Amino acid sequence: MSEQQPTPAPVTTAGEAVGHAARLLAQAELELTNLPLMERLDQLACSWLAVANVLAERERA
Repeated sequence: MSEQQPTPAPVTTAGEAVGHAARLLAQAELELTNLPLMERLDQLACSWLAVANVLAERERA
């Protein structure tokens, strides 16, 4: 049996990461009655913004 190689993650740009964050924040705004989900979406958006920052720094270098 041959081992399957993991598929590489798609390359993400800083702009795409910011787009993901914006989408998550927009969804969080709709979750007015589910505070835990709203907070989690906000945390995920912050993570995407951190990724965007790292990618932007890498692009400048």
